[in-house]
Amino acid sequence: MSLGFVVTYNSFTIELAFLLVAIILLLIVSGLISGSEIAYFSLTLSDKNKLNKKNTKSGVEAVRLLSKSDYLLSTILFARGILNVAVVILSAYIINSIVDFGQTPILGFVCQIVVIALFLLLFGQIIPRILAAHYPVKFVLFMAIPLSLLVKVFRPLSYLLIRSSRLFGKRILRRSIHNISMNDLSDAIDIAEPKSQENRSILKGIVEFVNTEASEIMTPRLDVVGVDISANYDALKKVVLESGYSRILAYDDSLDNVKGILYIKDLLPYLDEKSSFRWASLIRTPYFVPENKKINDLLEEFQTKKIHLAVVVDEYGGTCGIVSLEDILEEIVGEISDESDYDEEKDYVKLDENTYLFEGKTLLNDFVKVFEEAEDVFAEVKGEAETLAGLLLEIKGDFLQKGEELVYGGFTFKVDSIEKRRIKKVKVTIQNKDEEE
Repeated sequence: MSLGFVVTYNSFTIELAFLLVAIILLLIVSGLISGSEIAYFSLTLSDKNKLNKKNTKSGVEAVRLLSKSDYLLSTILFARGILNVAVVILSAYIINSIVDFGQTPILGFVCQIVVIALFLLLFGQIIPRILAAHYPVKFVLFMAIPLSLLVKVFRPLSYLLIRSSRLFGKRILRRSIHNISMNDLSDAIDIAEPKSQENRSILKGIVEFVNTEASEIMTPRLDVVGVDISANYDALKKVVLESGYSRILAYDDSLDNVKGILYIKDLLPYLDEKSSFRWASLIRTPYFVPENKKINDLLEEFQTKKIHLAVVVDEYGGTCGIVSLEDILEEIVGEISDESDYDEEKDYVKLDENTYLFEGKTLLNDFVKVFEEAEDVFAEVKGEAETLAGLLLEIKGDFLQKGEELVYGGFTFKVDSIEKRRIKKVKVTIQNKDEEE
């Protein structure tokens, strides 16, 4: 059965061989330029800092190109467009010279499109872009000098393009500013040199603030002080005196059934009341938040509702802990101490230059503030842990015994004391580099 068309093949001449070599070279150059777009415009602030430290000619040129990103981008677009057009024309010429589709020009046209598009996408776009994304700094340095020459060649055309797009410049600028990620800001703080470590800590706290959840900074359930709503007034006053807190939870039967929050100042007019005094009438309506609540949103709600304490609940409605306005502010400015804070209540004590004694309930957020390098070290292993004790359980995958030691990420952890299966204190030792080796 005849398909209705005849295809004939012509001989491959030396002229076509030279044109094929030219196409290969054009594809390579087009791929390098296409990869440059990804490499230059996906650099992180850390990558740019590395380039600034390069004293080589390519390093200097790369920094100069980045300072004129509008000219760089327009040059890449012009050069890539011209190269791709040249590849298409030469490829079509070679295909038509080798293959004669006779009475089926449409078939020939479709074949040319498929073959040319495949090679352009594969070798001119996909492969170089993947390489550039994996090795952006190396790619930038390799292409710095060639691109500098191209920028000079296409400068007149680039100037016209940039001038004509000025109307859209402000909108593009605003969009680029809004697209700066928190990681970029964090990198910028690491690169910069604040006048003091305190300033750096505050800046880092502000950047990380929007990504922090209530469960990460809350006082856990086991440490929450509360009183049963059925307790008499004398029992309540005893709890208040022993805790020293200005606010405590009032619950019915268990902490999973919180009825309200008692402000101790509300008791002042009734200090001389008898044991039968109905103090429960003074409790205020509790404010409940989910454990994944972002603390920047919670801070705004605290300000709007003029409250200072919220009860954190899990997906089943059970009480996980409490979070206060002070807890949130401490994420920005660091530890806030007042007259009710005693030395013995600190989360840790420094025993010597490399050894610390921590409370097992110390939040991981607070732990990494003491050892800044610990944030990256424990990022992968911490899992759902929110406290130092939880971190040790994640590392071992089982319960620990008193005196047991764990070594991880340049730190030695020794369980100093345990109370009712709960790790109370942990001795943390920073390993010397000699010991690590």
